[in-house]
Amino acid sequence: MKLSALVVVHNEEARLAQCLDKLGFADELVVVLDKCTDGSREIALRFTDEAHLVEGSWDLEGPRRNTGIAACAGEWILEVDADEHVPPALAEEVRRVIETTDADYHEILVDNYIGDRLVRWGWGASFGKAAYPGLFRKGAKSWGMQRVHPSLAWTGRGGAKAVKGAMLANRLDHFVDRDISDMIRRLDRYATLRAADLRASGDVGSLGNNLRRLFSRFFKCYVRRKGYREGGWGLLIALCAGLFPLLAYLKATLEEG
Repeated sequence: MKLSALVVVHNEEARLAQCLDKLGFADELVVVLDKCTDGSREIALRFTDEAHLVEGSWDLEGPRRNTGIAACAGEWILEVDADEHVPPALAEEVRRVIETTDADYHEILVDNYIGDRLVRWGWGASFGKAAYPGLFRKGAKSWGMQRVHPSLAWTGRGGAKAVKGAMLANRLDHFVDRDISDMIRRLDRYATLRAADLRASGDVGSLGNNLRRLFSRFFKCYVRRKGYREGGWGLLIALCAGLFPLLAYLKATLEEG
């Protein structure tokens, strides 16, 4: 089975090389450069060739990722971001799984780092991921038309519903935030993009519903996903997860698009 590694980037010169350096186990490396004005292109060319660079400008996250998927030639695709590293054990497992599985996609567990600290508990509710469906057969996965956290549609071989395989045992390293300030900036960025999606949909929701989600999402991350085990870091994650939909709603209703 031929494996394509796909990385979609926007101005990631500070960390792109470390990501791409971990993907040499794939049969091809496809890099999508979205409105890059820094040295990301030159860095990508150290690891792949011109034929495997896709350059363009996208306003929506879903279409730019779908463009990258379409550019991949492999039967299987491993999708990672520039702030993510594939350790050797995961690389070996991916190669083994694609040769033996009957499924159309597999989820990958994620170890999230804030700075140098591993923060394993409490992620979710649209603010960080504990796992994601990053290994899939070409044609099985399609992203939706949103700016942030686009929806996913799955189609199996022959047009049937895609078959989900077992979760991979080894973990991806995700360097999600550098520090607390970086976390807060990410919350603001996500809320701004989500607000634009809400305005475009014509349904921004209600204040009451988003106030309720503040508490339900906090509970989900801090209690159900055991964020309390991370001390103050878990509290911060739960607060950001709870605030995200409320901030997006307020931006959508109080600010001009």
